Amino acid sequence: MSRLCIVATILITLTFGISCDRYPAGTITDRAGRQVTLSGPIYRVVSTAPSNTEIIVDLGMAHKLVAIDRHSANIDGIPEGLPLLDFFFPDAEVILGLRPDIIIASGHNPTGAGDDPFRLLSEAGIPVVYISMSNSINDIYIDIAFIAALLQAEEEGGQLIRSMQTEIAEITRMVPYIENPRTVYFEISPAPEMMTFGRNSFIGDMIAAIGGLNIFEDESWLVTPGAESVIARNPDVILTNVNWIDDPVGEIKTRPGFNHIGAVANNRVYRIDTDSSVRASARIVLALRQMALAVYPELHGWQ
Repeated sequence: MSRLCIVATILITLTFGISCDRYPAGTITDRAGRQVTLSGPIYRVVSTAPSNTEIIVDLGMAHKLVAIDRHSANIDGIPEGLPLLDFFFPDAEVILGLRPDIIIASGHNPTGAGDDPFRLLSEAGIPVVYISMSNSINDIYIDIAFIAALLQAEEEGGQLIRSMQTEIAEITRMVPYIENPRTVYFEISPAPEMMTFGRNSFIGDMIAAIGGLNIFEDESWLVTPGAESVIARNPDVILTNVNWIDDPVGEIKTRPGFNHIGAVANNRVYRIDTDSSVRASARIVLALRQMALAVYPELHGWQ
């Protein structure tokens, strides 16, 4: 058994019922707590979410991909010419024709009504594993270990996790010296339908990792605050990963009443890379580094 298999077993066997010795055949418990039966080695993979696709590529397993979702099309390292699937309504006929050994899906794939878009494919005998929406950076480590074990890439998974941990340790090494933590509002959707994350989210965990205080830490997961609430909580720094409107930073600064917020008054509103801040993979390191520089520039050589 490889070192990562041992680590994966220690981390997740008790919680998720996974044993690397049972791969690539047998019944496993996926990251959503569902029982899934694997019938043999995995050579052909359908990935239906960009976070999972990034993990597969970073494990060096991109050659196993036979289809991806449309949002994964911009990921460096994917093979050319892969079929692109709709994120919420993947074409079952196309997938069946690809003869995949497994579908690696996301907790985001089910529709708002909770319908499983892969039910018919599961009933047709194609194993479908779900990677739940990560609640923390540690969850991302476990996701990587899980997918690595699925694809029999345990050593590559161990290297990826260690590299990620090393980079995060370097980014956050000055956090113990922070005397007055700054409050942070991280916006993922602009006005008039503002959205952010509270606790039990990997973005919330990233804010904590860099030594910031999430102004919505008292609320769980996805939060839809009103402008009045953001103004009242008066963040020291505002971060946005919005990329579908012109000048998202300028839009925040000119909202009615936002001139009273410390972050706006002190010109501390910053744009964070979208993909690396919303995709739960090793590539969150880019967003984490940008967040650390934005919130505590003086700790990272910027003034």
